[in-house]
Amino acid sequence: MWRFLLMTFVLATKAALATSYEPISVPMDVRQVGEHSYYVMGQPGMATDNEGFISNAGFVITNDGVVVFDALGTPSLAWAMRQKIRELTDQPVVKVVVSHYHADHIYGLQVFKDEGAEIIAPRGVYQYIESNEAAERLEERRFSLEPWVNEDTYLVAPDRLVESAEAFTLGDIEFQLTYQGRAHSLGDMVMFVVNDGVLYSGDLIFEGRVPFVGDADTKHWLVTLRALEAGELKALVPGHGPAASNPREAVSLTRRYLAKLREVMGAAIEELQDFDSAYTETDWSEFSHLPAFRAAHRRNAYQVYLSMEAEALE
Repeated sequence: MWRFLLMTFVLATKAALATSYEPISVPMDVRQVGEHSYYVMGQPGMATDNEGFISNAGFVITNDGVVVFDALGTPSLAWAMRQKIRELTDQPVVKVVVSHYHADHIYGLQVFKDEGAEIIAPRGVYQYIESNEAAERLEERRFSLEPWVNEDTYLVAPDRLVESAEAFTLGDIEFQLTYQGRAHSLGDMVMFVVNDGVLYSGDLIFEGRVPFVGDADTKHWLVTLRALEAGELKALVPGHGPAASNPREAVSLTRRYLAKLREVMGAAIEELQDFDSAYTETDWSEFSHLPAFRAAHRRNAYQVYLSMEAEALE
């Protein structure tokens, strides 16, 4: 009897904690991209715009549970997505596949961890989790995204790391996870839903907007994109922006952008040209109409300049 009472207390406590997440006011609509595959789409803007809802997250419903891909930028957003999933199925979330450890994709992980889901992430994420950058970013978001990120928000470590490629089946749906190495972040991974022909790419693909380069290895990122570009996909869900109606074209936009950055900045390094003059003398009009260009492009270009400077020294 006491075990029953203890379990009842634990479940009631978890329920109370779950409903304590600050409600969101931004709209969140579920979009279907395959028979079993869905996603919610963040809005354009900077990381602290729209209550932190700037990135995408997906989920796949099987007869034996739900697989979530990425967890959004606040626990409140993840909790809102969990309610959307509950409207479609009473199956539990059993796995969360994380594309990479950047704040706008991981702060909602605790919602699914509390449910008992297995957290699967690419190799390299502990370099982020254990870094000063991760601690400082969380502290900053507790200020800039309060109350949706607060003192109860914490970084969730993965239960398992993926270091190459692996497949698993859940409820007759086949999933393929592919570790992409250090590309957009310190460790990136994509998920392919074989039955639906749907690829969840994380931030390796930015649909219709300028990517965030950050600490990316753009050389390896380009190699990854060329491989994705050659694949046959029915749908591609990027880390930001709408699912691609033409997946190959979506891959191509991100690839062309990164290739242009590396071409211009690589030539500047070779000719010992300073960054400012290389940047201002370049025609960026092919990309200047894209959302986030003003906010991210110059910073991206400078990051690539510095990284290619390091490559030259090597």
